[in-house]
Amino acid sequence: MVTIRTEDIPNIVEAGAAELGITGLDYVMESGADVEELIKLDFGRSRIVLAVPQAWNIDDPEEIKGEIRIATKYFNLATRYLERKGIRAKLVKISGAAEIMPSLGAADAIIDVTSTGTTLKLHGLKPIDTVAESYALVIGNKDWMRSEEADRINLVLTMMKGALNARGKKMIFMNVDDNSLKNVISSLPAMLAPAVSRLSGTEAWEVVTVADEDDLPEVIAKAKTAGARRHS
Repeated sequence: MVTIRTEDIPNIVEAGAAELGITGLDYVMESGADVEELIKLDFGRSRIVLAVPQAWNIDDPEEIKGEIRIATKYFNLATRYLERKGIRAKLVKISGAAEIMPSLGAADAIIDVTSTGTTLKLHGLKPIDTVAESYALVIGNKDWMRSEEADRINLVLTMMKGALNARGKKMIFMNVDDNSLKNVISSLPAMLAPAVSRLSGTEAWEVVTVADEDDLPEVIAKAKTAGARRHS
């Protein structure tokens, strides 16, 4: 496992120096790296926006008149966006905080990442358009399945997907007498079907199922009414 700058990960993975990487979709789009998007993660949601000074009396990029200077670390994304929108601009390529550039006089506006918009507001800026949406994701080298480590990589991906799918879900274990089994099973939710196994030396069963955490009280109440007992 190697820790490197997030923006470098797409190119590192494309080059084969790493089979997998975790980065932002914005950096994948910016780099143009030929990588495989494997798992969309549930964090790092953000937007790349065009932001201008709040004093500008505009709310749409089409209202921009003349050529402006735009500070950004997303040079390629910004170039494609400006061409698409027909905005005349000189890009000021930076690697640090973009939001201070207008106040320093180095740029008129910025194209940068935001999640809540608070930092932009603190610097007297307002977003007027979304350039791209972004989120964290797992990327892979295009040839990872032919790698010597393919089985291990597939195991890692399976474990990650399992952890994501398990968010907000709980396993429920219960004991059920033989004469109540049918009623209990019919009362339970399950992704496919509850797991049922005979308890040794008894006329009872162990029943295991999975339920959404929000539904847990209702599921337990229904199971107990149908004849389930606490798992011992």
